[in-house]
Amino acid sequence: MSAPERIPPRGVSAVPELLASGELTVRGQIREASNAVLLCDVAYEGESASCVYKPVAGERPLWDFPDGTLAEREVAAYEVSEATGWGLIPPTVLREGPYGTGMCQLWIDAPEEPGPELLALLDAEEPGEGWKAVAFAEVGEGRQALLVHADDERLRRLAVLDAVINNADRKGGHLLAAPEGRLYGIDHGVTFNAEDKLRTLLWGWAGEPLPSWAVSVLTDLSSALAPEGTLAVRLGELLTAREVEATRARVRALLRSGVHPVPSGEWPAIPWPPV
Repeated sequence: MSAPERIPPRGVSAVPELLASGELTVRGQIREASNAVLLCDVAYEGESASCVYKPVAGERPLWDFPDGTLAEREVAAYEVSEATGWGLIPPTVLREGPYGTGMCQLWIDAPEEPGPELLALLDAEEPGEGWKAVAFAEVGEGRQALLVHADDERLRRLAVLDAVINNADRKGGHLLAAPEGRLYGIDHGVTFNAEDKLRTLLWGWAGEPLPSWAVSVLTDLSSALAPEGTLAVRLGELLTAREVEATRARVRALLRSGVHPVPSGEWPAIPWPPV
C-alpha cells in the first residue's frame, strides 16, 4: 500500500485534538502487522491528516500481557516520550472508532531523500567508525555477519526511552525516518511490563555511561513520576499501579547506575524477527 497524501494540521499542538475528535474514515488495512492495523483519514474543523487506527478488538492475545491493553500501552509510551521533550513517538491518542476503542496515531510520511543507514550487517569482526556492534547473526551457508546500528544520537534517545518503558519489541522496522532528519519509533504495544522484558536492536551502548543530556531528562522524568506527579497520574489512567511503580523504579535504577542497561540474560535480548 502506498503512503497516503496528507494535509498537515496547523501545528504540533493541534494534532492530538485532530486525532481524538476528528471523524475517522477507514481507507484500508496494513496486512503485514500481527494485529489489526487500519489506515485512515481523520478530519476535524477543516483540518485533515492520515493516521493509523488499531482497534482493541483486533489485538492478538499474548501470554505475557493482559488482553485488550496494547492500545493503552501505545498511548502511555507516547506520554512518556512527550515528557522527555524528545518527541520520539508520533502523536497518539486513545479514542472510539468504527471498530470500537483503539489507538489512533499520526501517519508519518517518508522523506523525499533517504537519510543515512541506521542498521547494517557487516562482514567484519568490529563495527568500525560510526557504528555500534549488537551481535553476530547467521546469514546462511554457515556464515555470520556482525549486526550493527548507527552511533546516532537519535537512536540513543530511543534506547533510553526503551529502557524506561521496558520495550519488548524494538525492531528495525519500528524505526521511521521522517522529513527534516526526524526519527520516530512506532509499535509500542508490548511495553511497561512490570517484569524485565527489554528486547531491542539498540544494544550498542550497553554498559556505557549515560550522556549528561540523558541524565538530565531522566531526573525530570523521576520527578514527573512521583506518586502525585503529572506523568504518574496520566500513566495511572492507562496502566496498572504495579506497572507505573515499575516504570518509576526503572528510572531510579538508570539514574543510580548511570549507564545504559545490559541484557539480563533471563530474556531473549533481541526481538525476532529483528526487522
